[in-house]
Amino acid sequence: AQSDVPAHEGPVIDGWLDTWTYQYPLDEDSAAFMAERIGSIPRLLENARENLTGNGRDLWVSGARSIKQQSRDLAALGEQVAGTSSDLDAAIVEAGQATNEFAVWIEREAENRSGLSGVGSENYTWYLKNVHLVPYTWEQEETILLRELARAHASLRLEENRNRGLAVLSRIDNVADYDRNFNEAVDDMITFLEEEEIFTMADYMDPALRARIGSFSPADGLRGFFSEIDYRDPLTMRTHGVHWIDLARMEHEPHESPMRRVPALSNIYDNRSEGLATGFEEMMMHAGLFDDRPRARELIWILLAQRAARGLGGLRQHANVYTLQEAAEFASEWTPRGFLPADGATIQGEEHFYLTQPGYGTSYIIGKLEIEKLMAERAIQLGNEFTVKRFFNEFLETGVIPVSLVRWQLTGKKDAILDSALDVISP
Repeated sequence: AQSDVPAHEGPVIDGWLDTWTYQYPLDEDSAAFMAERIGSIPRLLENARENLTGNGRDLWVSGARSIKQQSRDLAALGEQVAGTSSDLDAAIVEAGQATNEFAVWIEREAENRSGLSGVGSENYTWYLKNVHLVPYTWEQEETILLRELARAHASLRLEENRNRGLAVLSRIDNVADYDRNFNEAVDDMITFLEEEEIFTMADYMDPALRARIGSFSPADGLRGFFSEIDYRDPLTMRTHGVHWIDLARMEHEPHESPMRRVPALSNIYDNRSEGLATGFEEMMMHAGLFDDRPRARELIWILLAQRAARGLGGLRQHANVYTLQEAAEFASEWTPRGFLPADGATIQGEEHFYLTQPGYGTSYIIGKLEIEKLMAERAIQLGNEFTVKRFFNEFLETGVIPVSLVRWQLTGKKDAILDSALDVISP
């Protein structure tokens, strides 16, 4: 499925195949290209048996889970395109067999791996500052996330006390209510953005949000953290859907700079992209979006607590303070209402992702705070000329680039981190 950020979340191998970008049934050229790409998987995995020499145990154990998911994805694709092309059918079967064999090999090798998987706090800090252009150290990020975690929990308890006489939110339990409530949530979101003058609206924004409504899925138990939020009040996650407005803007209003028209390399857009989407949840709450939905305000604080808790898990993995399982257990413990079981696919997958992509797990909170700081700084700078609409228009028009670069463009103030990063790459 398409990511809600400009590129893949986390590292991917060269020669990847985004199956969601194709029209089905496949035309002849697309089927041939797909067969060629998928046909390279067996050889790639064979080479990997020689190239994978690291000793990080958590990376090996979690890697096996990812490879098994690839097997399931190949099987699903095979069913979808069956009969389109004999070459493609054969390539998918062979790739699936190779993937299954590789998963067995990974699991066997994992038994002999006992090393640490994190990059270490010093390397983490270097990477933050010199690649992602984030002006913090590992220690500073931990302090910030701990503060946000406590704030989210305290705010939730106060909101719960305020709402103690109100009925609790129940989960949507049928197709008709799902379709109606989710579509109404998009209506409410678009109307609010326009009437409250948050930023200038464009015709592509409503379709960008509405296309991501999804469909009802029955469940006896937990559906997964974000679905537990969504199925109680769909408007909450429509705020995070500003992601899709970002991507639609890149498509319909491409930036004049060719470098900003395309995703920045190495996911260095993370603090800007994830920070805005996460920040927008609480910002829109304070702006009044949930004034008549008091129980939804509780969900906003739960969302913030989960981002802080899982971010701390990922952060401490890289300092080799936590194993992946310990990170998942910490995130589960500190996510309210039991919405995030430690053994669930959501947090297990997230903590594995944050282990493979240093800095991403904290970017939701760190980026949010950097945007809030920039708003405050811009308000002081502009005085009576400041408006929320002006700020967000300027902010969005800079493109999806690190917030430190956005700040430089909007305020004219260059963060010292940018000079030090340039020193690293200068000959």
